Amino acid sequence: MTPVLVINSGSSSFKYQLLDMDTGRTLASGLVERIGEPIGVARHTVYATPAPAATGGVAGTPTFLDATRTRELPIPDHTAGFEVMLDAFASYGPSLTETPPVAVGHRVVHGGARFFEPTLITPLVEINIDELSVLAPLHNPANLAGIVAARTTFPDVPHVAVFDTAFHQTLAPAAYTYAIDTEVAAAHRIRRYGFHGTSHKFVSEAAAAFLARPLVELKQIVFHLGNGASVTAIDGGRSIDTSMGFTPLEGLVMGTRSGDIDPAVLFQLERRAGMSVDDLDDLLNKRSGLLGLAGSNDLRDIRAAIGRGEPRALLAFEVYVHRLRAYAGAYLAQLGGADVISFTAGVGENAPGVRAGALETLGFAGVEIDHERNESAERGIRVISTDASAVTVLVVPTDEELEIARQTLSVARP
Repeated sequence: MTPVLVINSGSSSFKYQLLDMDTGRTLASGLVERIGEPIGVARHTVYATPAPAATGGVAGTPTFLDATRTRELPIPDHTAGFEVMLDAFASYGPSLTETPPVAVGHRVVHGGARFFEPTLITPLVEINIDELSVLAPLHNPANLAGIVAARTTFPDVPHVAVFDTAFHQTLAPAAYTYAIDTEVAAAHRIRRYGFHGTSHKFVSEAAAAFLARPLVELKQIVFHLGNGASVTAIDGGRSIDTSMGFTPLEGLVMGTRSGDIDPAVLFQLERRAGMSVDDLDDLLNKRSGLLGLAGSNDLRDIRAAIGRGEPRALLAFEVYVHRLRAYAGAYLAQLGGADVISFTAGVGENAPGVRAGALETLGFAGVEIDHERNESAERGIRVISTDASAVTVLVVPTDEELEIARQTLSVARP
């Protein structure tokens, strides 16, 4: 067994997952949240070995060994949170004493232009992650807090940073450069960085493996559609264009984020509505997107509202799909056509209406959706295009934790 622990740390919470990299199977996962509040919450789930198909189980499908264990207790900081996590492993398993992790992988949102591959964490790397907080003030400090606490908890194993932005470091200057004064851009490191890179990498490689085709031969478009959403054009395994930009605000319509918007709208709101920079930041990041249009950031609620005949919900869905189509067309042009289009994440994996709407007008490019396949409740990676479609359309469940663990092990293999 080769256990790798993956940490995804936020400002007041962190998620963790222990994976056996010999099989790719999740052994345990958990969430520690409300850190710093009077009462925190910790959840820990242990997974059983998948039952053989002959005994009624489905090979490769994890089943719960026990119900998820939940505790409520004070968790003053991340270091205390890691102690709570260790106690959960000791109490409910699997034992980290008997099978200690060989490495710890950390999700870090922003690597700037400095980090383009998984990186062994050293004090200098920590300084760099902290310095890059100017580009991701809500994320990098929290990621760093998790790193510091984890290195205290596991001082004798290698720790590796895996950056959301790293996959997009292959963008050409024409793709990452904004058309503003070059001296201003350089002074403030303003350029397109792109995000969700770990997911886009995992999905594009999983699609190639599923189709038994060399990754380097494929032109792919990957839609990562969750509460945050992005799309990436991938040529031969390399990101050549992506919808998120300097921040994760640019691009597609999202749950609460506006995506693309004319910057002059902000000038107008400042001048005419008296909105401050903080007000505008809050508007575009937290009160826009589907929430701003329909009053909910959950597409299930929006589809139900459409069924009740609510015009506001219908418009929100149409705006959402319109933006998907626009990017699909743009990336078909950038790639010179596509071999594969994949949908992933919560919406991408579970909303057949979104998938159908996004590709409805792409018949000119050889895209044909099989509506029965698209509506199927089947889980796992699957084809939803017709057999005659010139472009293979897939649903590919993403697994960012597994991808982080793989990248971690590539750097820290014992």
